[in-house]
Amino acid sequence: MGKGKVYLTGAGPGDPKLITLKGLETIKCAEVLIYDRLVAPDLLEYASPDAELVYAGKLPENHTLRQEEINQLLVLHALQGKTVTRLKGGDPFVFGRGGEEAVVLAEHGIEYEIVPGVTSAVAVPAYAGIPVTYRGVASAFSVIAGFENCDKPGTSIDWARYASPGETLIILMGIGNLPSITGNLMAHGRPADTPAALVRWGTYTHQETLFGTLGDIAGKAAAVQFQNPAVIVVGEVVNLHEKIAWFQKGVPAVQI
Repeated sequence: MGKGKVYLTGAGPGDPKLITLKGLETIKCAEVLIYDRLVAPDLLEYASPDAELVYAGKLPENHTLRQEEINQLLVLHALQGKTVTRLKGGDPFVFGRGGEEAVVLAEHGIEYEIVPGVTSAVAVPAYAGIPVTYRGVASAFSVIAGFENCDKPGTSIDWARYASPGETLIILMGIGNLPSITGNLMAHGRPADTPAALVRWGTYTHQETLFGTLGDIAGKAAAVQFQNPAVIVVGEVVNLHEKIAWFQKGVPAVQI
């Protein structure tokens, strides 16, 4: 029996219509479909009726399957000659651990293909009317993993690096650490009055947005129990939402 092939596919930021045509093809051809928590359920309907569907969703405090187990599943099914699609929210190489899975597959001599997806780091702010760059306002943006404990010794995040007012910060998976994130940014020189926004369930019809500043957004989020999944946006571009907002027009932002 020959080895199968694995597709490491990005499903996009949420709205199922935002998956790429190539991504949709990999769902349809899959004999085994291993999918994450934030993959839109509607996408699973494109899978073959004979396909084996495996849920591998993760919450910060609860993983259905550990990453090592997911890696083993990819290898196991591929060695059985099956076509496997590993379907991830957003893009597989943007905090999606797709690189780790690709390395494991390469080590086992298994053919694989990377199918990029639309990352929530850019798409979710766009759906909130926030461009991550804007001439004369922000000429650069950085994407940061927010789940790391920002106060631990030896943190890999150089907060001083992100204190520049001319750069937009996009922080993924950071709601649980929001007070620490905002505190570190201000401690390293980012002004407390810097505009900030939290966008929950971005690109879905039930999208919610909470606006504030670096100094008060954590308190506002706590007051309304703002939860994941959400994208944090910090920078002057946040103010542009008042002019650019286009999605869910007429639906108010979260109020407290």
